[in-house]
Amino acid sequence: MSSEHDDPVKTICPYCGVGCGIMVQPGEEPGDMRFMPWGDAPVNEGRICIKGGAATEVVDHEDRLTDPLIKEDGEFREASWEEAYSLIVDELSRIREVYDPDAMGFYGSSKTMNEENYLLQKLARRYGTNNVDNCTRMCHASTVWALRTSLGAGAMTNSMADLRDEADVFWIQGANPGEQHPIANSQYFRQAVLDGATVIQVDPHANKTTRSFKIDETDRHMHLQLNPGTDIPLLNVVLKTVLENDWIDEDFIAERTEGFEHLVETLEDFDKEAAAEECGVPLADIERAAEAYARADNAAIFTGMGMSQHTCGVDNVQNEINLALITGNVGRPGTGVNPLRGQNNVQGTCDVGAMPNVLPGYQLVDDDEARQSVEEVWGFEIPDEPGLTNVEISHASGDTVHGLYIMGENPIMSEPDANVVAERMQELEFIAVQDIFMTETAEYADVVLPATTWAERGGTVTNTDRRVQRMRGVQKVHENTKHDLEILCEIGNRLFDDGSEHFTFEDPEAVFEELRQVCPSYHGMTYDALGEEGIHWPCYEPGDEGDSYLYEDSFDTESGLGQIEGVTHQPPKEVPDEEYPLILTTARLEEHYNTGTMSRRSPTLNRQYPENFVDVHPADAERYGIEDGEYVTIRSRRGEITVKAQVTEDIKEGVIWTTPHFAAASANVLTNDVLDERAKIPEYKAAAAEIEVGVEPADSEAPADD
Repeated sequence: MSSEHDDPVKTICPYCGVGCGIMVQPGEEPGDMRFMPWGDAPVNEGRICIKGGAATEVVDHEDRLTDPLIKEDGEFREASWEEAYSLIVDELSRIREVYDPDAMGFYGSSKTMNEENYLLQKLARRYGTNNVDNCTRMCHASTVWALRTSLGAGAMTNSMADLRDEADVFWIQGANPGEQHPIANSQYFRQAVLDGATVIQVDPHANKTTRSFKIDETDRHMHLQLNPGTDIPLLNVVLKTVLENDWIDEDFIAERTEGFEHLVETLEDFDKEAAAEECGVPLADIERAAEAYARADNAAIFTGMGMSQHTCGVDNVQNEINLALITGNVGRPGTGVNPLRGQNNVQGTCDVGAMPNVLPGYQLVDDDEARQSVEEVWGFEIPDEPGLTNVEISHASGDTVHGLYIMGENPIMSEPDANVVAERMQELEFIAVQDIFMTETAEYADVVLPATTWAERGGTVTNTDRRVQRMRGVQKVHENTKHDLEILCEIGNRLFDDGSEHFTFEDPEAVFEELRQVCPSYHGMTYDALGEEGIHWPCYEPGDEGDSYLYEDSFDTESGLGQIEGVTHQPPKEVPDEEYPLILTTARLEEHYNTGTMSRRSPTLNRQYPENFVDVHPADAERYGIEDGEYVTIRSRRGEITVKAQVTEDIKEGVIWTTPHFAAASANVLTNDVLDERAKIPEYKAAAAEIEVGVEPADSEAPADD
């Protein structure tokens, strides 16, 4: 069988949010694809990390779903697409009639494209509910909230290129680009450091970022290794130090901000010495870092899940915004507050409205004018009350929520307190999943639809610095699979059989044409204009080249001013006690990705870390009688896992660190599902735990076990 394309196809890596361009060479048979470098790709210029180089390994994996499946008497059987579609439409119709539209929840996915997430959220709203969300809720919802409220847009203020070329100081807090965004780290951060920039990393765990910037013999780079959950007091030490030394930008504060007096009042009686002690970082080190940031010509803040995944996540990010605003480090190249997105389309999935409180372009669903402008294009009414977030949907399962439609997500592994999530899944009357593999979540479904992979279809994705880029399909591997867009259109047309054409689209470009009508920041884009370079949003009119950095003249807030707001320390909801004396925190590995659905099936990626592990400080290892490489059991109030111990000084004494990637021993069995009150993001980064020497699991996790 010959391939559809003879030449390599230019597309975008399906893993992290950097948005690296790669080429895929089709072979003689479907699925016979191999990676090739795209030498002049706009983001990465041909460089690629281990995940990008291995991306094609899962496209034709033996575990691929190839036919629709329907569960009968607790077992799956192969079904026709007609059977599967009919069952989904019948069940969605029944649930709406028996209960109401809010009895369904819809999950989008940052592993799928803008067009597909746009259609999913449109489907939910045509169904009559705003109960639609995506995995951003689990990683960056608090960042989106704080940035949108205080500056105007829930995204990076700057581009990676202008940060590399102009920044003198990189303040990296709660992020690990050396591990989670390797090309950003090597091509942008490292190049800036070679040109003289200083890196200040704030993180409880020493990691590849910490080590990658010890590249000269000067003492300018710093690692502030704080205790988990103490980011606010550390930043308050920084802010008070800046105020005490008058390292503020008075003109910028007066002309471009409001709320400065509240910050000053909040810090008036703040005890820096006590706060530094609580953080576990010497006061002199924090003060030296404050001076480096505040006195730089251009200083940029990078933030990650270490800041956002707390019950005080919004306030954590607000304090970073405070620091940028009082020093005037916003609105020009080399500055700003810049969240590093963890998945290939986290930014775009939010941009297109796959969230319960916003429509495409972050227009609030309870804003009458915004909602009506979208209704004019769509031709139907949109519910005017925000819906439930994905964790709230999980909490309501079996109570007010009776069904789920899940596209490309794996909430049984990605949500905290995973054992309880699985129990709630069993309380639902109907679950439909469309995915490429039989995930842990799909096992609970009533219908499973086989979708195509990233390499088989086209569309757009939006990377971490707001660059919208085209992905291009190579060839379809399995005949009976379908593209996500095709599936959603078919379900939409069958479910709303009213003569309308709300879900009639020939291809992804046709969907994008409607998307840009209702999403102001995408309005000026077309597929032709995107070309191979892509365009940074906002791009309001055709011909615009987009903005590489935001807020040059004003902020997109109601007053046009940046919002400063003093915040105070809020400890994690769980703190160590006699029963659970350790702090558990979590993070990702370079070689793996999210819940491991793809990466654990890649021989290359699974080779170094085929199973989960936990980092333990030598003093704690001695206290608990743990040897390096020995199996241990970690317990929290929610469950337990057994993993290998890695004894290392990378973690602070009293803290243990593990990952969420492995189904056989996921950190999310242990994590706490308490939420930030505003952003509704769970507190993954701090939970009380205990550890003891364990027993080796009977079955270790094989690469293909999912």
